[in-house]
Amino acid sequence: MVTKRATPRRPRDRRDLLERLSKGPVLGDGGYLLELEHRGYIRAGPFTPEVVLEHPDAVLELHREFVDAGAEVLQALAFYASKEKLATTGHAGQVRDINRQAVRLAKSAARGRDVLVAANLSLTWMYDPKARGSPDRVRKLFDEQLRHQLGEGADFVIAETFSWLGEALLATERIAKAGATAVVTMSFDKKPLSYDGHTPAECARALHDAGADVVGVNCLRNPHTILPLAEEMRHAVTGPVACQPTAYRTPPGEPDFTASPQFPFETETLMLSRKEMAVYARQAQDLGVGLIGSCCGSIPVHVREMARALGKQPPDPGWRVDYAKPMSAYEYYGHDRPT
Repeated sequence: MVTKRATPRRPRDRRDLLERLSKGPVLGDGGYLLELEHRGYIRAGPFTPEVVLEHPDAVLELHREFVDAGAEVLQALAFYASKEKLATTGHAGQVRDINRQAVRLAKSAARGRDVLVAANLSLTWMYDPKARGSPDRVRKLFDEQLRHQLGEGADFVIAETFSWLGEALLATERIAKAGATAVVTMSFDKKPLSYDGHTPAECARALHDAGADVVGVNCLRNPHTILPLAEEMRHAVTGPVACQPTAYRTPPGEPDFTASPQFPFETETLMLSRKEMAVYARQAQDLGVGLIGSCCGSIPVHVREMARALGKQPPDPGWRVDYAKPMSAYEYYGHDRPT
């Protein structure tokens, strides 16, 4: 059983993630790296998050847009903020500053709103089950990030986008050691198997048994190809399940959007509609998914429609003023009439 820290890490009037999940689905935010790349603030390819230092206002604005859309959880933009990954863009010496600033920005956007802030861990690219020193190397990377992010008062931790179950288990172990609530999610690319050969159900059981408070699946796949995997996990464990798909369509037989020729510079041509993401949110709720979020390609308009689908935002009231003739193409072509 994961123990809690003796010193409160959140205001008394804020319910923690597990309490919220016990009362119904919780809505996550959307994708940051690709959206900020679209806006001109992140370098495509490495996708490292030095943007939190170099363009903090851009990150803060996107956080605020997700909150306004109805997100109940904000993830600190610390994806790929481990030392070895940051070294690929010359930022290895800024691990502390990047991880701490990422949490500060999310907390600033959440201030005064009923929103939780999640610390973030992700794949390190340093995990190698055949290399003797690899697990300890990865532990050290995770510990460094957790020390800084939890030190800034994150409410819980989302560890995500793991293709190796072994690496996800290391993240679970380190979060437990830090005394924080753990959401741990796997990613599956071409086949619904982890790189070490485990099914989604097997991954869910292993992570749950290792102490993850919430297990799930995220990234690479869109709602159509990820929900069956989330359903497998839902049947495999008794605890809460998370699902965070991408908002990109892919051709049959190629579920991983990063394998498409449109990645990364034409991903906007693959984007799902807001209505498709709303349908996903309802389907996830029907399957019993607790933390219903989204990942790469999901922007505030998607999250807003997901919030409406889950009853967390009021429906679009539309508008109608009496006048003699259509005054926009919206009316002229009958788009204002129910279909």
